[in-house]
Amino acid sequence: MPTTRAALERRGFIGFVTFEQLSSSDIPLHAGVYAILRCSDQPVSFLPTSPAGIINGRTPTVPVEVLAHAWVDDAEVIYIGKAGASRGRGLRKRLDEYRRHGLGGRARHWGGRFIWQLADADTLLVAWKPTPHDEPGIVEAQLIADFTARTGRRPFANRNRGSLKTLSSPTDVPLTPMR
Repeated sequence: MPTTRAALERRGFIGFVTFEQLSSSDIPLHAGVYAILRCSDQPVSFLPTSPAGIINGRTPTVPVEVLAHAWVDDAEVIYIGKAGASRGRGLRKRLDEYRRHGLGGRARHWGGRFIWQLADADTLLVAWKPTPHDEPGIVEAQLIADFTARTGRRPFANRNRGSLKTLSSPTDVPLTPMR
């Protein structure tokens, strides 16, 4: 189940770099999925205000009580996302948008904004997996479903079950391990 770095590595995820290291990493231009991980034994701590950018007048700051309620103990994976290939929006571009949004930029990455209120957001790891033969939205939804089956909850920063538009119904998401 995709709750730890080891589980993601078994599923073919690579990278595992900090957001600061993203610009120097060899991130593919292709479509794929990505995960954000917090690999720390320290208790989680939240910032009262998010440093992430405001989008369309909406502040990304979430009350600390909401963040604490969303936290999933004993899970290193805290967000699962996807990057489609349309309009040149592969993994490299999507992860750069995520990074720039967290730095307060105007980048469009509202999903996963909870992570920027973690006091140790600068130590989080980013991993990715190209999906050249699979629809990233389906892979994302399956990873979130697998995580939920294991923990009873979605990853901390995922506020929905993923992109299920390509599935006929949410129950079509297989709960079996991916290849």
